[in-house]
Amino acid sequence: MTKALYILILILLCSCKEELYIPKPPTYLKLELPGHKYSDFSDECPYELSVSNLFKVEAVSNGGKKTCHKDIDLGPLNGTIHLTYIDMTEPLSSYVNFVNDKIDEHKIKATAINDERIIIPENKVYCTFFELEGNVASPFQFYMTDSIDNFASAVVYFNSTPNYDSLKPSLDYLKLDLEHLINNFQWKN
Repeated sequence: MTKALYILILILLCSCKEELYIPKPPTYLKLELPGHKYSDFSDECPYELSVSNLFKVEAVSNGGKKTCHKDIDLGPLNGTIHLTYIDMTEPLSSYVNFVNDKIDEHKIKATAINDERIIIPENKVYCTFFELEGNVASPFQFYMTDSIDNFASAVVYFNSTPNYDSLKPSLDYLKLDLEHLINNFQWKN
């Protein structure tokens, strides 16, 4: 009897084995975007843009007055590029320092801040492009100037909680469009 009792206890202990449950990490939907195609945009402002056909350029007014600031709706990427134009009245360094100070505000969340100088002398476009890695509010920022009269800065925002890993495919796609915008940017004067 004791032998049968030991076998029964052993069977019960083996059958009560607890299985370790490991939850799966959250997944994100795959983003299906078309190839890159561009259209030129120009109005009464002193610059011309070449933007993706997926994007929509919208004028920004200030108290009902027209400005040369633009909001570029990123369409299926669910974000906006805020483009600010300034007719320079102060030394260039004051505008550059302002942009750099704004980028420094992201150091708390950024895991890296990469900058690239883009110079297109035939168009008088001098640009610094910043790519901020990590869970930052604005993953791309840049400014363009002719260094004498005109200054334009741009900030990219997505309409979602910053999650660098989930946004990475969108960021890679958008970076190509931003590089195209910068390389084809022209001042009218």
